[in-house]
Amino acid sequence: MGKIMRVLFQGDSITDAGRSREDLTDLGPGYPRYAAALLRERYPQQEWTFINRGISGNRTGDLLARWQEDCIDLQPDLISILIGINDTWRAFDSNNPTSVERFEENYRRLLEETRAHTHAKILMLEPFVLHNTPDKNAWRADLDPKIQAVRRLAWQYADAYVPLDGLFAAACMEQGPLYWTADGVHPVEAGARRIAAYYADAAARLL
Repeated sequence: MGKIMRVLFQGDSITDAGRSREDLTDLGPGYPRYAAALLRERYPQQEWTFINRGISGNRTGDLLARWQEDCIDLQPDLISILIGINDTWRAFDSNNPTSVERFEENYRRLLEETRAHTHAKILMLEPFVLHNTPDKNAWRADLDPKIQAVRRLAWQYADAYVPLDGLFAAACMEQGPLYWTADGVHPVEAGARRIAAYYADAAARLL
């Protein structure tokens, strides 16, 4: 652990969480902040650089369009990717769906470019939805095949995988969905801390 470890968080609003666009060192108030704190606490001798490039509203296609600047050029040692819920959400609020095939192809290209042009370890977190409002039940038919696509890709490309949809289903047996998220998608503090704990446990195997 002699070198500085550069860690990149990538994704949509769950990762973005309102981070500052002026201060590029700001991790925001979401799970990246708590994950970084856990890694610093567990590995006090390691020097770290943490970077959050999550952007609210992004889908896999948006991530792909900015991947050179917001991943390859940064040359991370560890990258985490949490993307996919907006590929489902836009089908319901904007009549702008992303097919499973397009979703999987976009995600595959992200992973292939990362493998080809960086030395980063890849930590994938699957998209999730919690059923705390009735409309979210309708999302399952669209989201579940995308989760399966993410799992297929993880077997091929990832160094570690966090099955958030399943883990949050189990967590909802401890506390109801509103304990973890505000709307079934966006974590409140308890949800962000839980994602960070899952993240830190998975990342520990890659350091």
